[in-house]
Amino acid sequence: MSIWWSLHLRREAASVPLARRLLLGTMETAGVDPDISYDLSVALTEACANAVEHGGCRDTDEASRDYRVTAYLDGEKCRIEVADSGPGFPVGGATLRGHSAAPAPDHAESGRGLCLIEQLADHVHVRNRPGRGAVVSFDKILKWREGALLDVS
Repeated sequence: MSIWWSLHLRREAASVPLARRLLLGTMETAGVDPDISYDLSVALTEACANAVEHGGCRDTDEASRDYRVTAYLDGEKCRIEVADSGPGFPVGGATLRGHSAAPAPDHAESGRGLCLIEQLADHVHVRNRPGRGAVVSFDKILKWREGALLDVS
């Protein structure tokens, strides 16, 4: 069995905990190990916060006021995708391995989200669509509680 869901959310701070709670509830119901669920929920929180903060201009068209979160629990893996319709990353602005840009300084209050996602997930892919938004997708191999609903082992 597999589970997937997709949310179309307003770029508002209140949408971030909503997405996180839905993910945590889905994984708890399915029987995913709590440590894995926590890691993925923190990574999702960072990706959603980036979409809310950087995913568009509030004064423009309706589409740039929203973002999309999709989660797939299938077999041994969970994949999460967060897509916005904002300006995309500035050239050299992604901070993942192989994507240039140095990490944020220790005293900075922001700028660590993508690096944190990379640390919490097994694979991370950032797709930049300049002028049309950015897509951050990440996945993690799942561990299951004993007797879990979706346990594939």
